[in-house]
Amino acid sequence: MTLEEKLSFVHWTYHTSDESAKVYMPGVPRLGIPEMRATDGPAGITIHRPSLALPAPVALASTFDDGLARSYGAVIGREGRVFGQDVVFAPMVNSIRVPYAGRNFETFSEDPLVTSRMAAAEIKGIQSQGLIAATKHYAANNQEKNRFSVNVNVDEQTLRERELPGFESAVAAGTGSVMCAYNKVNGQPACGSDELLNKVLKEQWKFHGWVTSDWLATQSTDALTKGLDQELGIELDHEPAPGEPIPGGKFFGDPLKAAIRAGRIPESALDEAVTRIVSQMARFRLLDEDPPARPARDLAGGLKVARQVAEDGAVLLRNEDAALPLTTETAADIAVIGPTAKVPKVTGLGSSYIVPDAASAPLDTIRERAGAGSTVRYSTGEETVGVPVPQSALSAPRPSGEVFPAGEGGVLYDGTITVPATGSYRIAARAQGGNAYVELDGQEPFSAGLVYGDVSSRPMRLAAGTHKLRITGAALAKSPMTFELTWVTPQAAQEAIDRAVSIARTARTAVVFAYDDGSEDGDRTSLSLPGRQDDLISAVAAVNPRTVVVLNTGSSLTMPWLRKTAAVLTMWYPGQAGAEATTALLFGDADPGGRLTQTFPADERQTPFAGDARRYPGVDDELDYSEGIYSGYRWYEQQDAQPLFSFGYGLSYTSFDYRDLKVTAADGGLDVCFTLRNTGTRTGKEVPQVYVGPSPNVRVPQAKRALAAYGKVELRPGESRRLTLRVERRALQNWDSGAHAWVTGPGRQVMVGPSLGRLPLRATAP
Repeated sequence: MTLEEKLSFVHWTYHTSDESAKVYMPGVPRLGIPEMRATDGPAGITIHRPSLALPAPVALASTFDDGLARSYGAVIGREGRVFGQDVVFAPMVNSIRVPYAGRNFETFSEDPLVTSRMAAAEIKGIQSQGLIAATKHYAANNQEKNRFSVNVNVDEQTLRERELPGFESAVAAGTGSVMCAYNKVNGQPACGSDELLNKVLKEQWKFHGWVTSDWLATQSTDALTKGLDQELGIELDHEPAPGEPIPGGKFFGDPLKAAIRAGRIPESALDEAVTRIVSQMARFRLLDEDPPARPARDLAGGLKVARQVAEDGAVLLRNEDAALPLTTETAADIAVIGPTAKVPKVTGLGSSYIVPDAASAPLDTIRERAGAGSTVRYSTGEETVGVPVPQSALSAPRPSGEVFPAGEGGVLYDGTITVPATGSYRIAARAQGGNAYVELDGQEPFSAGLVYGDVSSRPMRLAAGTHKLRITGAALAKSPMTFELTWVTPQAAQEAIDRAVSIARTARTAVVFAYDDGSEDGDRTSLSLPGRQDDLISAVAAVNPRTVVVLNTGSSLTMPWLRKTAAVLTMWYPGQAGAEATTALLFGDADPGGRLTQTFPADERQTPFAGDARRYPGVDDELDYSEGIYSGYRWYEQQDAQPLFSFGYGLSYTSFDYRDLKVTAADGGLDVCFTLRNTGTRTGKEVPQVYVGPSPNVRVPQAKRALAAYGKVELRPGESRRLTLRVERRALQNWDSGAHAWVTGPGRQVMVGPSLGRLPLRATAP
């Protein structure tokens, strides 16, 4: 290859005339090397609209089912191949460290074992279809706030035990690519860290694929010598029109060419990067004279998997007096409340946003399942759009209708907004044909447009008087941009609650759908439900003791209304089969098979980050993982703090009994044997979990209890099964930073049960 041809491999470019090739590599036609195309994930294929919207990855992880994770990956792999893609930027395997993090819904767990197993299974599924998985974001990318600039200070043991296992598992599973992160790690850019990329990833783990950067995360040309093989992202100030010339890579384009010609960077480093990329293209048969044909779409098969994941990942958190499943009597008169009951919450927001082929409203599926003899009434309860902001409240003309012609952008509004009374307002924006950014009083703006749903809104408490409002935006190259600005006043919000309470008061059962908007580019500011939803649930539960709450949320949250409700069912962001899955669970046509992969704190003051800005969000772009290995449930255990719901928690419509534990050593690990029996009257699914305690022989920090093995079992009423769960050697090891190696500790206590909070079986490992 010529130098120019080799350089064309190490920076993705941008196709202006083909919507399905927004990220592509041109290849070398004279050598028979085809172009390669890439798309975002990880809950479906984002480049094609519409496409199949799978449940959020956090829902997948909550299934604790490796086989289902592989099927999930296979659906993504097939959809990607159908839509002309060769690489998917998925899965995301970053740890759920910060409960506020906006992208927690896109990843798996606060526990490294769950993350590792889910990642490996999903990658095998994706790549079984011929689509290359690019596992992201390597490493310590656990928050959105300041993610572009923050430096993560993390000790070696914490990095090895908490942050890296998912990536190591992905490499062992054969991931074709790894995407590095925006942030720095211990002072070095993640996309330019010789320690992380060369020494750990490529040398120690024997990774044979290639490393690509996150969008514009490349920091320097010499990152090529530090393990970065490919630059993603073209620096543009507008969306280019069809045929418009596209600049090359910011660092791996002309600057890299100049550095190689000047001898500052050896051409051998470029050769290695290109070899890694081309080798993976060959591995996936993209270089074959007769490459594998693109498959036909299997929407029915994909929907079947999507629904199974939604049902098996749903977590029943509360079920007083068997409020669920609904019976003929309790379903005879239902009040359905909440905006996501009528406009389904399918997916999270940001680069993983999916426009689904179709998605039923839970209100409709509930009505159908309840039958003609039942009464099902609806009230929104929480207004999310409201009415146009009156011109009298604005100091400049309200932006409305077509605001920018195709390809243009700028400032939509720069003035003030005056609110008549102090209270909780919801400011909403609808942008079509482009993206808009709404900033109030200098706070972090919220986004509206392509990957943020039909309407974006932000609840906020505003004092009576005048506030600074600034709105900017840009239209796509091929279409004009329209924009509408609306609001929900405190009075309108209260009226919506009052209407919901009115129908709930006389209903036999009230089902309240509540939601949040997990999103890339922003963390949550609170663990409460946004807007007036906490007030809504409390008010409904006060007049109807049979109040069932269905959560369409992406991460943990506080529940001040919990004890007033009869049942709480977490559906996460359930994908386009979510309404059918939700209804099946409410009526007992399926058993809730999910368990929590993250701790739900009882109070925001109880988290590891309360009052410690150095831990989150950082101070002066310095972030300290000073909790060390004690993140997630390990922190709550260390602090003897009682969470709202513990890791691994989840109820079934039946009950289970654990007996007869036996632990034996085997091949460096443990075989943990016990008997599980369904003691209830319904077929149900259980997730038996094995935890291990600290070893007295190991002299490094250790968790009081750490998940070491788990399984997924379905049993009929009265059925018993003798189970053996394998504890691998790594689960009995800790990282010794002084020795820079794993050390094995014998003599650990082994505990078995349905969750971290209930472990009835105990023994000491040999």
